[in-house]
Amino acid sequence: MKRLICFICLLPLSVVAAPSGGGDYDIVPRAVNFVIFVAILYYLLANPVKHFYKIRILKISSRLDEIQKKLLESKSKKLDMMKKLEEAKANAAEALVTAKKEAEILANKIKEETREELALLDRHFEEQKEFELRKMEKEVVSQILAELFGSKGSSLKQKEIVSIMMKKAS
Repeated sequence: MKRLICFICLLPLSVVAAPSGGGDYDIVPRAVNFVIFVAILYYLLANPVKHFYKIRILKISSRLDEIQKKLLESKSKKLDMMKKLEEAKANAAEALVTAKKEAEILANKIKEETREELALLDRHFEEQKEFELRKMEKEVVSQILAELFGSKGSSLKQKEIVSIMMKKAS
């Protein structure tokens, strides 16, 4: 840029000045004026435009970096969530197995308690049955004895009493 400005300043004045002769063509001075105008514009606007574009590029790159960071964070969060999901699935499977085992244990415990209770009820039934049989035998014996001793005219021997009791018992 500086070279261009120096070059324009060193141009001979005759080239820059309007033609003195016979032509109506003033293209060269106009072109030189345009080049000078462009050089001045460039000199005045080059640094602010460069600065503006540098700031714009920095803003875009910082936004791009932020987006990249967010993308990386979201990927890491996704991986963490996938790991947690896998752990939750494993824990759910373990809980299901544990629940099945506990259900089996409880079912077996209930079965065992029911068996014990049934055995106890059977034992009570047998005891009650034996008690009722003994009670019946006592009643039969007492009735027989009451009949025998209630009638004063009969005198029986012990063998006869036993045989009568046996007949009544069966």
